[in-house]
Order: sequence, then structure tokens, then C-alpha cells
Amino acid sequence: MMRDETINDFLSDLAARVPAPGGGATAALHLAQAAALVGMVARYSDGPKYAEHAETIGDIVSESDSLRADAVRLAEADAAAFSQVAEAYAMPKDDADDRATRSRAIAAALLAACQPPADGIDLADRVVTLAERLLPIGNRNVITDVAAAAEAARAGAVTARVNIEVNLGGVTDDAERQDLVASVRRVEAICDRADKVTAAVRTRIGA
Repeated sequence: MMRDETINDFLSDLAARVPAPGGGATAALHLAQAAALVGMVARYSDGPKYAEHAETIGDIVSESDSLRADAVRLAEADAAAFSQVAEAYAMPKDDADDRATRSRAIAAALLAACQPPADGIDLADRVVTLAERLLPIGNRNVITDVAAAAEAARAGAVTARVNIEVNLGGVTDDAERQDLVASVRRVEAICDRADKVTAAVRTRIGA
């Protein structure tokens, strides 16, 4: 399982000439780091000094932990899905029946490969929302990590977007394709919101 690998093991796998892990898994791990950073800032924003925001802080800690775990699962799901794509492309194509079977398998595999990054875009949206909630109430000593979380969420979202786009041409189901296009279109707004979080943090630290 990817979650049990060392960082060095994952990076070695990522650098290897193998189908997965690749950009999709990396997108999900960007999101896991974003959620972890939000959780860290929230934990530093607990205690008597922040008592009036205790309920909000507690909610942010809980949700960020959940999103972090979800993101790791997405990384593993993406790697598995892309391996299925590679297997579909490797199917025989010796005659018309083989080619038809292979085409159906490729279409199904590409659709399945789009789901983890689509879920990742939703997760990025939720992480940026947590960063927005935490920004005005978080511990100023670690407030730059809210910007780091927003930027990691942005990286996850834009990487997830391109990993959907590269497979869209092979998705033959029109309804599924339209859902994926709708997910892709959400990314620009997520990036704009991440920009605003980072800009607000830089203003607060006098950058």
C-alpha cells in the first residue's frame, strides 16, 4: 500500500518507468499535504486563547483529518486505475472482435481513471474552504501554513484537472463525460480562492 511506503520509496516508484504512480497519485498527495497543514494550524489554534473559536477549530481538525485520509485513498485508487488503463491498452487487437473488446475495455478503464481526480477536485474545494475558515482565527505564528495548504490544494486541483482532460477523449458515455467536464470547470474558481487565501496571508505578514 502506498500509505505504508517511505517517502523515498514513493519517489523512486514515481521516477521509475512504470505506469503508476504518476501525476494523478501526486495530485492526491498534494491534497493530503494540504489537509495535513490545515490540521496542524488548527491544532496550534487550540486552547484558552482561542476559546471563542473552539467549536470551529474542533470541526476543522476533524474534517481535515478525514480529508487527509481520503486523499491518501485517492492516491492509491488513482495508481490502481491507471494500471488498469495500461492493461487495457495491452490487450490483443489481432482481429475485429479483439479490437472491439479492447476498445470497450479502454473506454471503461479511462472512465474509471477519471474518477479519482474528479473526487480530488471536490476534495481540493473542501480543503480550501477549511483554509478560508481557519485564516481569520488561526494562530498567527503558523498562519503561513494556511497559505501553504491553499497552494498545495491548488496544485492538487490543477494536476487532477489535467489528468481528467488527458482521458476525456476516450470517455464514450456522454453523461459521464459531461459530469467530468463540470468537475474540470470547477478548478478555476478553486484556484482563485486559493490565490485570495495566499494573498491575505502575505498581507498579514507584511509581505
